[in-house]
Amino acid sequence: MEYLYIVQQALIWVLTVFWAYQLAVSLCSLVRVKEKPLIIEKEHKFMAILPAHNEEVVITNLIESIKNQNYPKELIDIYVIADNCTDKTAEVSRNAGAIVFERNDPTKKTKGAALQWFLAQKIEEDAQYDAFCVFDADNIVDANFFKAMNVKLCQGEEVVQGYRDIKNPTDSWISAGYALFYWTMNRFYHLARYNLGLSPLINGTGFMVKFDVIKPEGWNTKTLTEDIEFSLKRIISGNKLGWATEAIVYDEQPIGFKQSWIQRTRWTVGHFQCMESYTKQLAMAVKEHKTFMNFDGLLYILGTIPLFVVTLLLILANIIIYIAKGMTSKEFILSLLGYGIPTLLLPSLVAVMIMKIENKKVRPMLKGLIFYPLFLGSWILINFKCLFKRDTTWSKIDHVRDVNIEEVKDKAEVK
Repeated sequence: MEYLYIVQQALIWVLTVFWAYQLAVSLCSLVRVKEKPLIIEKEHKFMAILPAHNEEVVITNLIESIKNQNYPKELIDIYVIADNCTDKTAEVSRNAGAIVFERNDPTKKTKGAALQWFLAQKIEEDAQYDAFCVFDADNIVDANFFKAMNVKLCQGEEVVQGYRDIKNPTDSWISAGYALFYWTMNRFYHLARYNLGLSPLINGTGFMVKFDVIKPEGWNTKTLTEDIEFSLKRIISGNKLGWATEAIVYDEQPIGFKQSWIQRTRWTVGHFQCMESYTKQLAMAVKEHKTFMNFDGLLYILGTIPLFVVTLLLILANIIIYIAKGMTSKEFILSLLGYGIPTLLLPSLVAVMIMKIENKKVRPMLKGLIFYPLFLGSWILINFKCLFKRDTTWSKIDHVRDVNIEEVKDKAEVK
């Protein structure tokens, strides 16, 4: 029993130190940092890349939002990758003014594979672009997105994540849960690290990559979370990513639990794949580069599934100690509350604080805030399931919200 107590205390220290570190870093998002100076002054030429699989319902609004940027139209070319489509995505996209590349490879349906296929062609033809931005077909892009990303290029940034907002946060408690999660990540993870000189991460959509960065080996990803994988590879090489709060992209989120479960399961499996492929390389990068940025990247991959396992082991240790009469019932209940309250309830309070800071409407999100612990709790169940069973098959999430940028702006206005 003595050894079990030692293990219990060690696990408590691991969790305490990790979350104390995350809290300290997150608070740095509240500090206003001076904007980086411009290294050059130039209006860069961009590719807007839209991987799409059966997205005829929503893709027109995305294309129109890119065509209506506060940036020279001749410096943005819109490319749609109609990936294994069986609907009118290609036809609708051409009619809207996009350049369409049609891809048919049913053995590889992931976004990473589509990007790899398309960018390989652009590299081979030595296309004259300075950078490219990637969007999901259901997105709507703020009019200042490319202007903001151009500033980042002029500041010397090479890979930059934009602010991922939600176009349907009040559709259901599920979409509200996503919104609260992303709003928190935007400020307390990405912005906080950018302020500290650490590295944010690419977050699925609305990101920019300098074209020269991928020319040596193309878009070379193999996991279900190509965004995280690409980010970790950059960190391993000693290159931090940038962040652009002003480059806003609005993303549609699932409104049903089943679709959300499938999507988040895919993300969790992708994290497992990244953990298995890159944890050792991240640790070696810490030794090689000796930077806090690399150490923070290692903590990210250790703070997903490994930290979840540590928490499960601590709960198991407490159960064994309680059964062995080494802990009273009151002490056991308090220990469970000690894990449950910070994990499930504290994020709701943090989300309210984030909404106040960023002038988001709180009243329409009340239902989402009430059910946010359930949203996060279901994610815990997903993590637990994926410890034992992982399906690496890509599954499409249907997008049906035909919303334009004006409608999103109207809903987002602060009262």
